[in-house]
Amino acid sequence: MNDSRLIETAQMLSKALTPGDLDHTLGQITAAAVQVLPMVDYASITILHSDGQLATVAPTDDMLLTVDAAQYEMREGPCYHAATDTVHVISSDLANDERFPRYAGVAISAGINAQAGLRIFDAPKSQGALNLYSREVGAFEDFDSLSQLFAHQAATAIAYAQEIDDLSQAIHTRGTIGQAVGIVMERYNLNDERAFAFLTRLSQDNNVKLRRVAEEIVKELSQRSR
Repeated sequence: MNDSRLIETAQMLSKALTPGDLDHTLGQITAAAVQVLPMVDYASITILHSDGQLATVAPTDDMLLTVDAAQYEMREGPCYHAATDTVHVISSDLANDERFPRYAGVAISAGINAQAGLRIFDAPKSQGALNLYSREVGAFEDFDSLSQLFAHQAATAIAYAQEIDDLSQAIHTRGTIGQAVGIVMERYNLNDERAFAFLTRLSQDNNVKLRRVAEEIVKELSQRSR
């Protein structure tokens, strides 16, 4: 891959991957993969959760839900291995790839002849891979530099989106706890400090997060007021 192609791709990615929340960003990544990367006809993202469950998000075609599910069930295929144990997996000719003898038939039946899986994030509670699919035999043979660039750009966008989501969650949680403190103050004639201590004690005694305790109190008041 020559330097001018890399620069051109980097510029296209910077325009395609605009800041947004996590769902928005994941959708942008798969759409950009089809738009920007050569010979990519479809794309999806596989997320491996901390409980071992695998899930497909942001597919550019619903057909990929079945294709990805087959990989999860068989524990075989580029997207499965990229999400679970190998950073990058490329198969330029699935029909003749001895690594995926069972999955290859599923992919070829769906019109997919080449595939790449690129790890794009590793988080404490999940990790994920970008799945690229091509109808062309021989796709992704000269893909190293471009795939590394795309994976880096995607990982940066996801990290930014996760910060936005975490901040939004923190603001929401703070507001909910504040509402619950106000309800307890009025209900039991307590000052704000003692009301917060009351919520904390409920959280500890019931082994439930403070956020959940606050949400239940606010929900209960909302139901009473209907």
